[in-house]
Amino acid sequence: MHRKLFIPGPTEVEKDVLEAQLKPMIGHRHKDFTALYASVLGQLKEFFNTSQHIVVIAASGSIAMDIAGRNLVRAGRKTLCCINGSFSDRMSKAIKGCGNEIDILEVEWGQAIKPEMIEEKLKENEYDLVTVCQNETSTGVKCDLKAIGEVINKYPNTLLSVDAVSSLGGDLIFPDEMKTDFVFASTQKAFAMPPGLAIVIYSDDVITRGNEVKSRGLYTDLVQIHNYFEKKQQTPSTPAISLLNALDYQLGKMLKEGAVNRYKRHLEMAEYTQKWALDNGFKLFAEDGYASVTVSTIENTLNKDIGELNKTLAERGMEIANGYGPLKGKTFRIGHMGDHTLDSIKELLDNITEIWNL
Repeated sequence: MHRKLFIPGPTEVEKDVLEAQLKPMIGHRHKDFTALYASVLGQLKEFFNTSQHIVVIAASGSIAMDIAGRNLVRAGRKTLCCINGSFSDRMSKAIKGCGNEIDILEVEWGQAIKPEMIEEKLKENEYDLVTVCQNETSTGVKCDLKAIGEVINKYPNTLLSVDAVSSLGGDLIFPDEMKTDFVFASTQKAFAMPPGLAIVIYSDDVITRGNEVKSRGLYTDLVQIHNYFEKKQQTPSTPAISLLNALDYQLGKMLKEGAVNRYKRHLEMAEYTQKWALDNGFKLFAEDGYASVTVSTIENTLNKDIGELNKTLAERGMEIANGYGPLKGKTFRIGHMGDHTLDSIKELLDNITEIWNL
């Protein structure tokens, strides 16, 4: 039996999106691919209302962590890595793993990184880069990205890198308005697509910085990727053509819904889920006022058996996620992202209520 996924990714993919991958193969150096890629990038720019550059890479979103580490930090300069969960910590490891020196701004899991915390650090030291996770998938915490962008914008030599893997396309993120330099995501979450594509939105300043960095790698060389597109309107490496066909189709649906309406639908699902949790004696793991609109991390205050719940849910064709890492058993996570609707969320929560006799 197919299990409908209410996990924080991969999320459920509609049949018509899956079928869009079945178009005949084309050569990646043909004009047909140029037209397909132009359509994908054009729709992305329209959806995010951005004048910044966009590339789509055949990889998971984690590739962008290495791209940031290899392109956005000059030799001998430091990065401020903001950590409030597992995936923001992963970003710090990627930056350090690329040979860069890092300082860490860390808060307790469940708490949000605040703009004033970052500003205090920026007053003390000069950084080439600040990394922030806009939506920490492990804790269900989002940050005030617009406020953070305004703070960092006061420091012209400092770039802002944003992990929006589990929120881009669901939460309301406009790179130009939020003054970001480098935003990345994966298609298997709020885009409601299969895994395999990374989306990167980046500013002119990123390319200027990249040209000052010598060791950018090969697959992670954003300057090469950017220049190749500027010259030929294609990708330097073989793209995932079938996935791009599906993304092109899905973006048409997303534009029809509209970015603001898509956000409102996600917010409605989030608020319903979080109210259900509180009404039934649970607590939200996220700090008040910073709960994600794409994934709710709920404290298991009633000491329910989440593994057994998922076994029963599987028999009913559904699945949620246990807590992540050290939060396993202590929390559970419900993904309400992509093409899910309030009705599908209600169906899931009604089944959990029945199974747990809430």
